Amino acid sequence: MVALLETAENGIVAPRVGLDLAEDILRLKRERNAVILAHNYQVPEIQDVADFVGDSLGLSYQAQKTDAAVIVFCGVHFMAETAKIVNPTKTVLLPDLEAGCSLSESCPPEKLAAFLQQHADKNYYVIAYINCSAGVKALSDVIVTSGNAIKIVEAAPRDRNILFVPDQNLGGWVMEQTGRKMDLWAGNCYVHVEFTRQSIERIHEQYPDAPVVAHPECTFAVRLLADEVCSTEKMIGYCKDSPANAFIIVTESGMLHRLRKEVPGKLFIPGPTDNCACADCRFMKMNTLEKLHAALVNMAPEITMPEEIRRRAEKPILRMLELSR
Repeated sequence: MVALLETAENGIVAPRVGLDLAEDILRLKRERNAVILAHNYQVPEIQDVADFVGDSLGLSYQAQKTDAAVIVFCGVHFMAETAKIVNPTKTVLLPDLEAGCSLSESCPPEKLAAFLQQHADKNYYVIAYINCSAGVKALSDVIVTSGNAIKIVEAAPRDRNILFVPDQNLGGWVMEQTGRKMDLWAGNCYVHVEFTRQSIERIHEQYPDAPVVAHPECTFAVRLLADEVCSTEKMIGYCKDSPANAFIIVTESGMLHRLRKEVPGKLFIPGPTDNCACADCRFMKMNTLEKLHAALVNMAPEITMPEEIRRRAEKPILRMLELSR
């Protein structure tokens, strides 16, 4: 990929014409003693230069154990925040600071705090999906990802009411798997709720022998159609081990790139929505190779947060990592 910009504004250095961005990113990474973490939903160009590509749980482990001085987190804001929470002395960069998350935004910390105060008599044990802000994590007892939620909910205290925030679809799926009763926050991922029963049935008619593999953030109606409901990381193992040669993948489109790289020779069909042939997260796709390069050049944008919030948010994350081992 060739850079098109050469000018510098407000002290921000832009790449010169003719620069190979991928090659220069690797050079800068070595010079900065940086590690590049990329979520499965990132664009292929970013996945291909990353040190680690994975789901939220896998990347949380990588963020916790890295020896690098700089963490460049190619994902969305709450993911970079999580890396900072467990690495307070390291520099954490996010290529685009505006890369947010509709699910995280559905549960503002002040609204959760008010709810918990209003329902103090329920003595809630708060289980928060990692797709939430540092402020929400600070109000939680333990964090989960789609890959470890079942295990952690099963280990939750039996003498406490459980409040699961912020994803009601993931929470509903976990209740189905564990039998644990939980109160669910009314939040969702705008991408995963765009998949519908009708859209998945239509694509399955075209590929009747292809198993449907869906993320648990999908609605109940879509999960009912799936042959496998699992985290993005577990999708890799399922598709490798299955004798099927084609799969309908019902999650954000970035996952297809990793599947095609790690499970070659099989066909991966994007699960369509009612409006388009595949589902792109507008927030995940805000990060680009140009922005990743600029972050390493300028050492910005950097993730910061109040130390009190960070310390409180760290406890449920560390509890998650310990329970997940």
